[in-house]
Amino acid sequence: MIIDCAYYRDGRRQHVGAMSVEDAASHCRLGGFVWLGLFDPTPEELAQVSKNFGLHELAVEDAQTFHLRPKVEPYEGDIRLVILRTARYDDEREEVDFGEVSVFVGPSFVITVRQGVASELHGARTRLEQRPELLENGTNSVLWAILDQVVDTYGPVVAELERDIEEVERTVFAGTVAPTERIYFLRREVTDFYRAVHPLLAVLATIERGARSTGLLPYFRDVRDHLVLVNEEVAAQRDLLATVLEANMAVISVEQTKVSVQQNATIEQLTKLATVFLPLTFVTGFFGQNFGWLVDHVGAFWDFAVLGLGGLLIPCIALFIWFRRQRAARSQL
Repeated sequence: MIIDCAYYRDGRRQHVGAMSVEDAASHCRLGGFVWLGLFDPTPEELAQVSKNFGLHELAVEDAQTFHLRPKVEPYEGDIRLVILRTARYDDEREEVDFGEVSVFVGPSFVITVRQGVASELHGARTRLEQRPELLENGTNSVLWAILDQVVDTYGPVVAELERDIEEVERTVFAGTVAPTERIYFLRREVTDFYRAVHPLLAVLATIERGARSTGLLPYFRDVRDHLVLVNEEVAAQRDLLATVLEANMAVISVEQTKVSVQQNATIEQLTKLATVFLPLTFVTGFFGQNFGWLVDHVGAFWDFAVLGLGGLLIPCIALFIWFRRQRAARSQL
């Protein structure tokens, strides 16, 4: 739907109230420019805008697609399509919401197509309307205002992600196992954020080259400086999360080793206990046999020593000889 549509000339908004797409297209021929803002438009609405403003069908198709990376595409009629990724941090869910703004920039119009909840541009329009000296530069001033707001909204996202990373980092380096799923989720968010920020540097460089003949070049450079800082911070966060993930895996390994040591100690105690009861088990087992010959012939201690202990000693000697031969055979290989 149409959020706002206004006609600007001589650095001023020329009307108050709503304006239809047809009226906006007709005002483009009167000098000045039109800024038309759309939010999640239907294909029919975009088709109507494309028909009235002469937009290329591929550009309209791009505006309907959610992209992963910002870009700028030139089209005939001195029209450019600039695609930006927006971001906003949700405190309740502790997650980053991403949106997209597609900006059609022509000599006499600017059309913004917003997608997602993190793509609000009302502040950019209000701030620009308070700067008539910038509005006199035409449609490039609108592009600057949009870029400036998008890059400014990156700052709070960087700060909140930094806070989340510090919390996880403190947990890991305190010797406590942090939720691995949380670390992976943070790393994925930072990676998505990096994909929104880093390609925008090339987009801004292209826009700067086209703005050298206007008085807006210092303003675009200022936006670029802020973006470079954000890009460096996001890249550092991504590297830090990789280190935190490795440290968390090391902590998990240490905890697993502690558990294994405890299990080995328990097994050792049980083995000692079993060793103590092994002779008793043998004696009770020997005398508990129901063979008639043993009952008739084992009537003294020496009978038990010869038959019982001797019967136990012979298998032990046989096993000892067999193990020695196996060890000798392995040493010859």
